[in-house]
Amino acid sequence: MKPFFRADQVGSLLRPPPLLDARAAHARGELTSDALREIEDSAIRDLVRMQEGLGLKVVTDGEFRRQNWWVDFIARVPGVEIRDGDGNDAFMNGGDVPWSYVPKNVVTTRAIVHEAPVTVDDFTVVRDAATTVPKITLPSPTRMHFHGGRLNVSKAAYPDMEAFFADVAAYWRAEIASLEAVGARYIQIDDPLLTYFLSDRLRASLERQGDEPDRLLARYVRLFNDCVRDRRPDTCIAVHICRGNSRSSWISEGSYDRIADAVYPHLDADSFFLEYDDARSGGFEPLARIPTGRRVVLGLVTTKHGRLEDPDGLCRRIDEAARFVAIEDLAISPQCGFASVVEGNVITPDDQARKLSLVVSVADRVWGIA
Repeated sequence: MKPFFRADQVGSLLRPPPLLDARAAHARGELTSDALREIEDSAIRDLVRMQEGLGLKVVTDGEFRRQNWWVDFIARVPGVEIRDGDGNDAFMNGGDVPWSYVPKNVVTTRAIVHEAPVTVDDFTVVRDAATTVPKITLPSPTRMHFHGGRLNVSKAAYPDMEAFFADVAAYWRAEIASLEAVGARYIQIDDPLLTYFLSDRLRASLERQGDEPDRLLARYVRLFNDCVRDRRPDTCIAVHICRGNSRSSWISEGSYDRIADAVYPHLDADSFFLEYDDARSGGFEPLARIPTGRRVVLGLVTTKHGRLEDPDGLCRRIDEAARFVAIEDLAISPQCGFASVVEGNVITPDDQARKLSLVVSVADRVWGIA
């Protein structure tokens, strides 16, 4: 049986102040890398106990070692440089958050080769601390291409872009295989970039760099499938498709309907984590395109603010979604992580705990098991 939980979570969690202080001391050269890792390990072990204490049957390391959800991983891909991005692609919020974030560009300067695992050591810490199922998150391979496209891929290394996509997929396959070798059976790929195709603003950015959005979306689906095609039969590959998450801000909005036909029937994921916490997400109708037997984890509880959702309302929304996906294939989670960037969302640790507890209690109420 592949891992599946009625009460789940996306992965990132608020970093405790002592960990943030240690990261700052390390950045100033006042703390060694080994000392920082010991502090991270201790914080992760405490975090695992906290998650299990709330009743969660799946735990993560909170992405406590990461600056944000993707950059630490992709920056370690040989031949990659991280550079400042285009201000046209900035995140947005309701105007009440004094924060602005522009996604970075990934520039490929030479051929991509998987020389060593990136996340294995991180996974083994949470694996050894957990009495429940540990989940590891990986950034999407689309993050290697979306911002800049062909313009950010060396023509000397890759005169043919299909060779580039093939090497990217091979890199992700090697990383997944390395994780499976140390016991990982629940691997989540975070791919908010798929929702960027909902946005006229972001589609226009693609056109400016020479890409045709609908053709590129189909290519990204094939890229994802190439990344996960060699997974073990008992490994669950989940995909998280949200609209961006940075200090309670977002980058895209709109119903999934615009990408559902191109993505849902064709993406080789066992579980779909989908954002449904507010009106920006649209209705549940696109779920009708999810293939029978695939799992859908409804992101009904927001991580953007601390106001607690009404459990009766959440149960009603699950019933609404069950018109399109069988109730036995549904689950509930927060809509995104609580700290996709190291600073975290504008929410308190107590709010975070209440929201995770709410997910568990609603799952128990609807399915009788979390």
